[in-house]
Amino acid sequence: MKLGFPNLGLDEQNPDYKELERMEQEEVAERPKWDNKFQYLLTCIGFAVGLGNVWRFPYLCQIYGGGAFLIPYLIALVFEGLPLLYLELAIGQRLRMGSIGVWNSISPLLGGVGISSMLVSFLVGMFYNTILAWVLWYFFHSFQNPLPWSTCPVNENQTGYNRECEKSTPVNYFWYRETLNITPDIEASGCLQWWMVVCLATAWSVVFICFIRGIASMGKAVYVTATFPYLVLTIFLVQALTLPGATDGLTYLFTPDWEILKNPQVWLDAATQIFFSLSVAFGGLIAFSSYNAERNDCERDAILVGVINSATSLYASIPIFSILGFKATNGFNACRQENILTLTNHFEFSDQNITLENYDHWFQFLNHRNPDVVSNLSLRDCVLKTFLDQSASGTGLAFIVFTEAVLEMPGSQIWAILFFVMLFSLGLSSMFGNIEGILTPISDLKLIPKWIPNELVTGIICSICFLLALIFAQGSGNYWVEVFNSYVGSVPLLIIAFFEIIGVIYVHGMKNFSEDIYFMTGRRPNIFWKACWMVISPLMLLVVLVAYVVVQAQTYPTYHTWNPDYDQFPKTEVKSYPDWVFAIIVLLCVVPVVSIPLVALYKLIRSRTTSSTQVELNPYWNEGFEVEVRSVLTSS
Repeated sequence: MKLGFPNLGLDEQNPDYKELERMEQEEVAERPKWDNKFQYLLTCIGFAVGLGNVWRFPYLCQIYGGGAFLIPYLIALVFEGLPLLYLELAIGQRLRMGSIGVWNSISPLLGGVGISSMLVSFLVGMFYNTILAWVLWYFFHSFQNPLPWSTCPVNENQTGYNRECEKSTPVNYFWYRETLNITPDIEASGCLQWWMVVCLATAWSVVFICFIRGIASMGKAVYVTATFPYLVLTIFLVQALTLPGATDGLTYLFTPDWEILKNPQVWLDAATQIFFSLSVAFGGLIAFSSYNAERNDCERDAILVGVINSATSLYASIPIFSILGFKATNGFNACRQENILTLTNHFEFSDQNITLENYDHWFQFLNHRNPDVVSNLSLRDCVLKTFLDQSASGTGLAFIVFTEAVLEMPGSQIWAILFFVMLFSLGLSSMFGNIEGILTPISDLKLIPKWIPNELVTGIICSICFLLALIFAQGSGNYWVEVFNSYVGSVPLLIIAFFEIIGVIYVHGMKNFSEDIYFMTGRRPNIFWKACWMVISPLMLLVVLVAYVVVQAQTYPTYHTWNPDYDQFPKTEVKSYPDWVFAIIVLLCVVPVVSIPLVALYKLIRSRTTSSTQVELNPYWNEGFEVEVRSVLTSS
């Protein structure tokens, strides 16, 4: 099936067939190539496997019924994630262009899709590298003994500990005050934190160095950045499984709660998680596959990358929740130790009479004989599940929960260093895809003169991103990171992906796309892929998009603030976004995708001003070649 979108006219005379063939050969000869297939796969896997695999997927499993969450997750992977991944890898490999070039080649009306992908990659790259700056800050401090988030600092008068730290915890204080120096709300910007500016500059410098020679240097870097996290996860896995309470954490994580599958929010979060986890619609995967040889099995690549990405999420969940189980067990035992001390002092028992092993027996005995006395002792309610329920995701998991757990592990410095190096490697691999999603379209559009070296272009892009990202180095920076993270990478990506699949299947045509795949792989797509591309995947994307917008529109957006003057401190205070911030949120959702209708409208208006006899040559359409050949023969 194919929609009859017209080719829109060009202002200049089209070149003849031989000239086009010569230009295409020159482009193929000039385009960089991967050193080997393994390098390409590592880059795609590194882009897909990011921080969300470590700190988002386990959290969703925990709050949505453990193993039961895997059912909607795997369904979304098979019918939404893999088809979109396959489509992007195939179309990039066939056309050998970045996102803008690909969609312009399919139809000029779709040129705005590529621009949208580039804008999203630019905006996401800005805040994503800020997280790497935070990781660097923690990494540099992980060499201290003891770790700086293990104790509270003394106050200014040197007469005791800092009051804000005492009211919360040393871990919270180090994150919110020492790292972020956070303001009470988003309206109070605060000044630039010089240590964050240095870390941010360092993070962007690392990205620039890795990208200084394009895929030639980046391809070497991924050998480390894409493989090192698996080594660290394996080391953590071996250590974590030996910790007390590890089995409690794993049991809690994977015990299925089938009733929760009746909640539509579970299915929505599963669909969005697999979609964002695979990093489709950013344009990075299209750019990476464009450096492949035309005859390459992109179907196998898509399945391999998609399966490894999801398997990594599962694999990361095991050490993460083994360690969180260990942390919960320590908290549970500390709670009971307080009760033991209270009971021992009140009933004047000898020390070691009541222990953790016989605490339950003693409590039942004393409560049975002296119920009124025991009830008046204000004993804490110690339930292991309560401590396991203290879930966290994102920065809360990485910089608060996990750093607190590391303190209780033997050799805490080593584990902290390994953990933050792993996070930096995961984030850096994902940054490669974001930057490639910006640089490749710029290169393909030939916006930069050839005499300007690529190294300078990369440096300019990284410098611009660094300067704009200084907003995240202010006291309110964490609040802005949350805004960008919640809204830039949500609705815009869903809209882009929907237009991508419509453009390939219904504009370019399923038949033509099948022939392209046959040319590249030697076989045509089977009925499963066709069914997903034509019906299932676009329908799922549309449902997820509508449901996501409806869910977000039901409540006014809020955020959590760290305010020492809050009467319930150290609990975070929930506030509504100011109107001007809400306006920015709307812009962040709309601006990246507004180019899609604007470019289509511009092309349609422009086509009316051109002669009806002019035909735009689309080198990707056979009909375009036939029209040009006929016009050349007629003129001769």
